[in-house]
Amino acid sequence: MNLSILRKYSMIKRYKKIIDILIKYEFDYLVDQLKLRPFHIHILDSNKLYTSKEEAVSRPERLREVLEELGPTYVKLGQILSVRKDLIPLEYADEFAKLQDNVPSFALEDVEYVIQDELGATLDDLFETFERKPMAAASIGQVHRAKLKDGMNVVVKIQRPHVNKIIETDLDIMNSLARLAEERVQAAKQYGLVKIVDEFSRSIRTELDYTQEAQYIERFSYNFKDEKSVYIPKVYWNYSSQKILTLEYIDGIKANDFQSLDKLGYDREKIAMIGSNAFMKQIFEDGLFHADIHPGNVFILDNETIALIDFGMVGRLSNDLQNGFIDALFAMTKGDVEQFVEIMYEYDVIGSDADTQRLKNDIETFLDKYYGRSLKQMDAASMISDIFVILQEHHAKLPPNVALLLRGTIMITGFGSQLMPDFNLALVFEPHAKKYMKKRLSPKNITNSALKNVPKYSRVLHKMPMQISQILSLIEKGELNIKFRHNELETLPQEINDASNRIAFSFIVSAIIIGSSLILQTDMEPLVWGVPFLGVFGFIIAFLLGMGFVISILKTERIYN
Repeated sequence: MNLSILRKYSMIKRYKKIIDILIKYEFDYLVDQLKLRPFHIHILDSNKLYTSKEEAVSRPERLREVLEELGPTYVKLGQILSVRKDLIPLEYADEFAKLQDNVPSFALEDVEYVIQDELGATLDDLFETFERKPMAAASIGQVHRAKLKDGMNVVVKIQRPHVNKIIETDLDIMNSLARLAEERVQAAKQYGLVKIVDEFSRSIRTELDYTQEAQYIERFSYNFKDEKSVYIPKVYWNYSSQKILTLEYIDGIKANDFQSLDKLGYDREKIAMIGSNAFMKQIFEDGLFHADIHPGNVFILDNETIALIDFGMVGRLSNDLQNGFIDALFAMTKGDVEQFVEIMYEYDVIGSDADTQRLKNDIETFLDKYYGRSLKQMDAASMISDIFVILQEHHAKLPPNVALLLRGTIMITGFGSQLMPDFNLALVFEPHAKKYMKKRLSPKNITNSALKNVPKYSRVLHKMPMQISQILSLIEKGELNIKFRHNELETLPQEINDASNRIAFSFIVSAIIIGSSLILQTDMEPLVWGVPFLGVFGFIIAFLLGMGFVISILKTERIYN
């Protein structure tokens, strides 16, 4: 039989199962709205799961049970949505957080098949010992303990056979259902169901590639190479592939085994601070963070060294996103609501259709709630929860990695609180944020940023004569078309003149800064305090001109306003 026909038949069967389960859990109205009844084989009302006596079961609970019954792909979708409290109603996100992988392990014969297919060798060829019973089993793979031929103890994560094909089929169905829902259900369009499925598809496809997780682990190992209090397990690349990940076995005490920690005299407070400082380092210095640091994912080694495991949930922060995140936090601490809203616009968290006045009022109410409190009185988890409420009310959507960052913040807060009753993340956050801002505003960093932009300005200047020539050529041929809308056109010439002057002035100040920076790197005499006087003088002139420029802009804005 043709493979495409088999695939279509498989998808139709899957559609029927989805519809049957939706009806079973009292989501008939959704099936009708999507006009999917033709796929449904009639089921008597007596087969429905809930009777009139059980109407107290909430819709979020029933939807969680739908996801559980639909299987691994849908459980993963729910787990990811539990993080995105900015995208779905909070009651659903909280309910989806209860979703757990509850799947049986697969047979050792399948393990042998995957290892032979991926690594080209048998278990006996590769390992001295290999435990038949897995340590843990999840929807995508399972983990076994083993020992290499050289005696090194390892853990081997192995992907379920053919799970990628099953997931791809489910993703195709999810995508088509999401598009159908956005066409026919207003709520689906409001929450951007297609974008949610697209984001989920990217996430789970990344999770299917174990080499990506291995690369993350190596990156974390490099980032913490100078940190004696944090340990990252070693990756064994010769025993790893896209579907197999072999790591060093960590022999330690789980961070939630308080009895064993106390018995050995370990300092819980010290462990909490090491974990939270490690998280802050990931955010402010590395731009790569572990978003799932909870006591079950942390082992305690000798001398209260912590070992991080399970790098399946990792987020990235670009330098631009780091700056935006810090700027937003500082805007809130200063009570600068205008700046905070501007940052939300800049990063597409809110659209042009947002009710900015109501948003500002809600943010001011939020700030009033926490204003005047000492850092010791701040509860990071409660603050983040309040932020999610505001985002929900204004249909704001966070960049995926920022949502993951907030999730990681809640997790590290829980980690610290379990180990240390009076743990407060705000006290850990403050010195890291100040250090980051000091580094960001240092003359060296500003100079480096300016020098990085030199090639960009050079390209602009290089292209400008050609672009002007093309425009003049079009004018000469009578082919230049200009579209504009009249709006206070009488002020346009003056505004263009002002803008041109400002641009020219900016170039001059930038040139002075760059030139002074280059001079400072030489031994040009005369010297003042061991540095070239001309370079220092150039910076002073640039500073004075820049301040005068800023003042003139502020005066102009007040005049126009």
